[in-house]
Amino acid sequence: MSNLIAIVGRPNVGKSTLFNRLTGTRQAIVDATSGVTRDRHYGHSDWNGVEFSVMDTGGYVMGSEDVFEKEIQKQVLLAIEEADVIVFMVDTIEGLTPMDQDVAELLRRSDKKVFLLANKVDNIDLFNGTNEFYRLGLGKVYPVSSMDGSGTGDLLDDLVKELSEKKEENVADLPRVAVVGRPNVGKSSLVNALLGEERHIVTPVAGTTRDSIYTRFKSFGFDFFLVDTAGIRKKGKVSENIEFYSVMRSIRAIENSDVCLIMIDAELGFEGQDLNIFHLAEKNFKGIVLLVNKWDLIEKETNTHKAFESDIRKKISPFSDVPIIFISATSKQRIHKALETCMKVYHNRTRKITTSQLNEKMLPVLKETPPPMYKGKQIKVKYITQLKTHYPSFVFFCNLPQYVKDPYKRFVENQLRRLYDFSGVPVQIYFRSK
Repeated sequence: MSNLIAIVGRPNVGKSTLFNRLTGTRQAIVDATSGVTRDRHYGHSDWNGVEFSVMDTGGYVMGSEDVFEKEIQKQVLLAIEEADVIVFMVDTIEGLTPMDQDVAELLRRSDKKVFLLANKVDNIDLFNGTNEFYRLGLGKVYPVSSMDGSGTGDLLDDLVKELSEKKEENVADLPRVAVVGRPNVGKSSLVNALLGEERHIVTPVAGTTRDSIYTRFKSFGFDFFLVDTAGIRKKGKVSENIEFYSVMRSIRAIENSDVCLIMIDAELGFEGQDLNIFHLAEKNFKGIVLLVNKWDLIEKETNTHKAFESDIRKKISPFSDVPIIFISATSKQRIHKALETCMKVYHNRTRKITTSQLNEKMLPVLKETPPPMYKGKQIKVKYITQLKTHYPSFVFFCNLPQYVKDPYKRFVENQLRRLYDFSGVPVQIYFRSK
């Protein structure tokens, strides 16, 4: 999982400007009014080849009567808990304030590495004024201007050294399976059913699981990490700060998994938010198994499950080669089949096909059904190879790659799926000139 950097400090010191600079975006609202950043922002960055995630927080104020300030205070405490490294920003123009000392007190009590940034250093006089921040007892002070970027290079050089020292767990080769879905769909119940013990709190209240919990599953011949994530909810409904972190952790769990077990509530059907979660997993090229939970509560007729399955495949099209299993987490109905399918999808995702085998089987298919001619020009595929990526991706070398359109790429993908089992796995197709 990538390291997470949290930017904290009192209101209006320039945290959002730094966030925008690090992530190369304009996601955060940058405004001269104190307390503008109330919703959290989360993005990706890299420096000298080291990737990390960045979180922008609201300003921390101790003892304020403002209800928003109290919410922001909660967010900063959560950020300290969640982040691997903290960037604490102060304002050189205003100098050291009691609020800065409050934040520093909190940070000294945490066991996290803290980088102290004195922002708004736009001339040599201001540079000399940064020395007073050593009184905070947080070590080296980095004079920066987040507006024009001066000084941020030195900070990032030291920051990525700290990140690259973070040791990966000695179990990186084990598959990681993320259990994801909307709140209250039965994720914790499924994990408990699989583990055969009450490892996680299970209540009928949506959003009980705040953290992503990694549990090693080693039984029935399986060995992998099971991740029970907090439910992903529509952005408009993420009102609590804790829920922001729940959503963020779920997204990070998808990003860092190999296979996603996406749970759907049979009583509610396959809704827009389920589709969003599906597309997030697809976009990240993760293996996908759809689990329709609470199937035991549905009144069934002859073709009930066929109609339900058909509706899902229509909605997830064109990527519809995905296993759909109807389960009940509480009665343990078909949960072993869900696991078997999950491991099958994991092996599909890691399948490697030799270049000779690919060319022997695929070239005759493409010769029989070549790409449509473009302005009288014939497109000929000469050679095919699989790339060394974590998911199946293939390069088709041809004379005029720019004229190969999406419908033909879909045809090629379908032929690959027909010849080799890529069920549950997004496949990436490239056409390039030889």
